Amino acid sequence: MKQPCFFDVAERLARLNGLGDQLEAFPRTVDFEVFCPDLEKALAYLGGSKGGRLPFDPVLMFKILVIQTLNNLSDERTEYLINARLSLMRFLGLELSDRVPDAKTVWLFRERLTQARAIERLFERFNAILRNADYLPISEVVPSVRTALRA
Repeated sequence: MKQPCFFDVAERLARLNGLGDQLEAFPRTVDFEVFCPDLEKALAYLGGSKGGRLPFDPVLMFKILVIQTLNNLSDERTEYLINARLSLMRFLGLELSDRVPDAKTVWLFRERLTQARAIERLFERFNAILRNADYLPISEVVPSVRTALRA
């Protein structure tokens, strides 16, 4: 086994690109930041913290829901795969040292969007962006309607 190198992660990610990382097409096709105002409105994030840990970026959390929908994953499996796969971390903009949302946080985020009746609208908009770019939408079924997200 060779000695760990400073460039190991970058080299591994470059290799993933060469193998056809499907998640690399999303950032070129979808500007996820356009969802930020709708997400913040639906989640009613307020300025100023009441203490405790700051919430995760809503765009990051929405991208996690995209990953779940693409792969039909449970919250627990999603947490595991984000921690285990460099390609998912890269798609989410996470570094190895960054905190990853746990399964309960993912569940709570989806629940808050569902209660605000925003999740269907967000995924419809996401699918429309994909269609306009001549891609097939990831799913015509949104997570709030799914009866089982268990993988």
